[in-house]
Amino acid sequence: MKTVSDAPWFRESRLQKLLDVLNGDGGETRIVGGAVRNALMGMPVGDIDVATTLVPDEVIARAKDAGMKPVPTGIEHGTVTVVCEGKSFEVTTLRADVETFGRHATVRFGTDWAEDAERRDLTINALYADRDGTVIDLVGGLADIETGTVRFIGEAETRITEDFLRILRFFRFFAWYGGGRPDAEGLRASVRQRDGLKTLSAERVWAEMKKLLAATDPSRALLWMRQTGVLTVVLPETEKWGIDAVPGLIDAERHFGWAPDPLLRLAAMVPPYDVRLKDMAERLKFSNAERDRMLAFASAPSVETETSSARLRKLLYEHGQPGMLMQLRLALASARAKAADGDHDAMAKAAGLSRLAEEAAHWEKPQMPISGGDIVKAGVPAGPEVGKILASLERQWVESDFKLDRAALAARLDTLKSDRT
Repeated sequence: MKTVSDAPWFRESRLQKLLDVLNGDGGETRIVGGAVRNALMGMPVGDIDVATTLVPDEVIARAKDAGMKPVPTGIEHGTVTVVCEGKSFEVTTLRADVETFGRHATVRFGTDWAEDAERRDLTINALYADRDGTVIDLVGGLADIETGTVRFIGEAETRITEDFLRILRFFRFFAWYGGGRPDAEGLRASVRQRDGLKTLSAERVWAEMKKLLAATDPSRALLWMRQTGVLTVVLPETEKWGIDAVPGLIDAERHFGWAPDPLLRLAAMVPPYDVRLKDMAERLKFSNAERDRMLAFASAPSVETETSSARLRKLLYEHGQPGMLMQLRLALASARAKAADGDHDAMAKAAGLSRLAEEAAHWEKPQMPISGGDIVKAGVPAGPEVGKILASLERQWVESDFKLDRAALAARLDTLKSDRT
């Protein structure tokens, strides 16, 4: 018998209070999904979702009576977010699908735990833990955890046609939790239904891909996505560029202790051309920050291994750290991969790039000691001339390796003023 009763998150007082409130008096409530799965796999637990036989109105009433705050975040689908002493829990009434169409579905509420489990997507996501922490498995999820199998519940094709995003979820969970080869039936169904991915909103596709790319090592999942044609559907930019650089990047991350970076991994798979990346960012509805970082990467110059620290600082100031650091890390990962194959020139290149990447990672943009306001105060009339003088002073400051201080720049300002009179 499996249990999560000893897990610190399970014993946490706010969860215990919620379970006390929602169990008994005709109601049964269990923890479901990711918290149970991750606890059994020895992985960190984030959000805690709860399933209950109580209808939403009863959940709301009990929560209020207990001094908790219920928020009807998805009440038409049976979901109430209950806030207990500042911590949120999603509480969802047991459901069965009457009709499904993408992320939207017509459901009816029920009290049948097996029926609720069978409407979920993957076996490892349909594990429950009862009030005592005992794990309840109605679809074979425990066995699949033991073997590292990511498998759809029931017929894979049926699960996928209910919501085509489940194709990406299949590969995402394989990246995080799978071992060996992906489930054969899931692969076949993904191939047959991959065009359904084109019907999904860009936001949903990118959100799922970002989670997949955040896995410790998504290499195998990306390989299978490429072989099945799924990757080409969602990221056509990768079709001719390929994913060969990803394993070397993962190895470099492990060696240097870099945190998994979905955008850096994406950059390893797509051509570094600003027009292509701008189109991709617009298609996938990147955030402004994500778009700007990818475009900065595309415009960042390559850096020679013999580049001095002073020259690197100048490049970082002119082109920005985010794009430069991405460019350096990808170049370093590529050099290390070639060195591992016996390329002696690549070994020397990797050593130089390692130094530069480390310096870039710790670089902080210096603040120009003098401003346009200072120039106006010095007697230069507001207008275009102020900008020209400021640009000239900034160039001199940068060329000095940012060593010119305010006094030195003020003296040069006086010279520039004299030259213009």
